[in-house]
Amino acid sequence: MPESPARALVETLKRKGDLRDARVEAAFLEVPRHLFLPELTLEQAYADEAVPTKRDSDGTPISSCSQPSMIAIMLEQLRLEPGHNVLEIGAGTGYNAALMQQIVGPAGHVTTIELDPQIAEQASDHLLRAGMSAVNVVPGDGAAGYPARAAYDRIMATAGIWDVPHTWVRQLRQRGILVAPLWLDAFQVSAAFHAQPDGSLFSAHNLPCGFIRLRGAAAGPTVQVRVGSTPLFLTSSVAMQVDGTAIAMLLAEDAADDHLGQALLSVEEWHGFLNYLSLHLAPEYILAGYVIAGDQKPYGLDGQGFAVLTRGSACFVPLRGQGALRYFGSGDALFTVREMLDQWGAVGRPGSNRLRLELTPRQRSLILEPARVVDGVKIFPRFDHDLRVWVAMEGKDAP
Repeated sequence: MPESPARALVETLKRKGDLRDARVEAAFLEVPRHLFLPELTLEQAYADEAVPTKRDSDGTPISSCSQPSMIAIMLEQLRLEPGHNVLEIGAGTGYNAALMQQIVGPAGHVTTIELDPQIAEQASDHLLRAGMSAVNVVPGDGAAGYPARAAYDRIMATAGIWDVPHTWVRQLRQRGILVAPLWLDAFQVSAAFHAQPDGSLFSAHNLPCGFIRLRGAAAGPTVQVRVGSTPLFLTSSVAMQVDGTAIAMLLAEDAADDHLGQALLSVEEWHGFLNYLSLHLAPEYILAGYVIAGDQKPYGLDGQGFAVLTRGSACFVPLRGQGALRYFGSGDALFTVREMLDQWGAVGRPGSNRLRLELTPRQRSLILEPARVVDGVKIFPRFDHDLRVWVAMEGKDAP
């Protein structure tokens, strides 16, 4: 008998090491993913790929069904158990909420909030077809949470967030877990925050990810800037300080191809180094992610990767370039990246498994102060919290 599409997907995720929890595996087998993606073929619906489901007028995705491997990773971070009361921010197709309802069972409750009324209605239809009508779909802005069903054992956001609103923390039970894709300097990590007795949130399990940005009142400032009129886009927590026109002028000057001197071959190496860069770059440098939209190659660049920028100098390192790079203007940015790579190697090339995050409450402020580094901890002032980021020593969580 041929293997079912759901079983084939599960076996793929297990081979990749992204699916280890028996409850999550059972949910993947029981919940029919294709009913949440009715426009796709069975092969497409059960592929380990994210599926954009709605775009804005510019063609930018504003909603999607997440990649199954990322869903599995985040569900394992969430540590769901039967009977749990769960809040999800961002319903999308409803598939993730259905998986969670399958895990928490008839004694548990799942509430999912969706900003877009049309998407919320579609999610409700999908859930009804899949026999998951117990999921409570609420149209509205997830920034306010959903106090009517609080307190929650678990909260999950399925969109990239700038900060965790105080409202979510108030609606989370003591010792509860909140999983969300959180923006750092230039990239996101899926953080598994555990509520602490003092009101802070701490995460020792932070994995690279990439989600559509949260919309609504808690969206935060823009993190993306376009370089001139080209399809080159930069993402950074300080995007508002990046002059796209000035960058375009710099990149229009002479460029040279070079190499880091060593390759970053795995995702773990790649993000381990980015974490180190974020914590140790001098204030006059900006760390950014970059992506080329479409098939063009502006300034000789393509695909995606990271960039280090400073006045009169820029260094672009592609994700799949095995250490190849392209720099513009002076060599300042190139030399700095190489120096940081050597320093990272000298301290043992710590990976994402050593990254630690802490959100400590602060008085709400709409004025964003610059990030600063204190005793090896980078502090990002956000709206409701100070985000503290550091790389822990072996066997320790403290800075």
